[in-house]
Amino acid sequence: MHNQTTNHVLMVRPKNFAVGSPTHMDNAFQSVAPPEHQRDIAAAAVREFDNYVNVLRQAGVLVTVIDDQDDLLTPDSVFPNNWFSTHEDGLLVTYPMYWPQRRVERRADILELLDKEHKINRTLALEHWEGSGRFLEGTGSLVLDRVNRIAYCCYSERATKDAIYDWCAAMDYSPITFHAHDQRGTAVYHTNVMLAIGTEVAVACLDSVKDPAEKSKLTESLAFSGKRIFGISLDQMDQFGGNMLELMTDIGPAWVMSTAAHDSLDPAQREALGAPIIHVPLPVIEKYGGGSARCMISEIFLERK
Repeated sequence: MHNQTTNHVLMVRPKNFAVGSPTHMDNAFQSVAPPEHQRDIAAAAVREFDNYVNVLRQAGVLVTVIDDQDDLLTPDSVFPNNWFSTHEDGLLVTYPMYWPQRRVERRADILELLDKEHKINRTLALEHWEGSGRFLEGTGSLVLDRVNRIAYCCYSERATKDAIYDWCAAMDYSPITFHAHDQRGTAVYHTNVMLAIGTEVAVACLDSVKDPAEKSKLTESLAFSGKRIFGISLDQMDQFGGNMLELMTDIGPAWVMSTAAHDSLDPAQREALGAPIIHVPLPVIEKYGGGSARCMISEIFLERK
C-alpha cells in the first residue's frame, strides 16, 4: 500500500534568487525582479525560506535543507521538486527541464546525500529527453495520486505529451492529461498551481480547464479514485490557492500553503479541507519566483538506511 503523504521533505536555501531568471517568459505568476533591487529581493527570499523551514520543523516535519551552489547562478533553485522525485519503492527520478538555465540545478551532491542516507534501489534518469524536446518538470508538472497510481498533468512547454505518457508507462501510472489556462487565457505552466491531491481531498481549479471533455475526464477520475473535490476559483488560483501540499505532522495530516493562499480561501473552504492548515508568508518568492509553498518542497518517500 502506497502512502500519499510523507513527513520528510528536502528544500534548497536560495543564494541568488530571481537574479537574471528568464522563466517569467512562460510563467504568468512571475514578475521580473528590477536589477537595482535584485540583491535585496534575494535576501528577502532567504528570510522567507528560513521562516518556512522553522514553521515546518515546529510542526514535526523533518526538513533536510541544502544550501544553494556557490559557483553557479541558479535563480530558481528554491524549487527543487522540478528536477527530482522519490518514491516508496526506492526509486529516484531525475527530470528533463524546459529552461536550459535551470538544468544546472540538478546536483550530484544532493543525489549522493540521498543515496547515503536512504535505500535507493534504482534510478530513472530522464534528462536526456531534453535533446529531443521532451520536457517534464517533476512534481511541478505531475500531480500524483500515489495511492491509486494516477498522474495528473496539464500540457505546457514544460510538460510535453510524449514525456508525460512515456513517464507513465515507465512508472506504471495512469495519465490524466488536459489543458489549463488562467483567467487571462495564459496556459498554466505547472499543474501544481491548479491541482493538489491529498489523502481524502483533491483541491482543483476546474474553471481553468475549458474543454468540457477534459474537465469531465479530470473530475470523474478524481471522484472515482475516492477524492472529495474541493473547488477553487481562477482568482484563488492566481493567489496560489491551488499550490498546497498535504504533509504528515506531529498531529497528523496537515495542508501546507502560503499565507496568500490561506487568505484567498473563505472560512468555509478552510474548514472543508478537513485537516489543519499551516501557512507562511512568501510574498517575495511568489512574486519574483512565480511559485509558492508546494513548489519549494521535494517530498522524500525513500526508506532510511
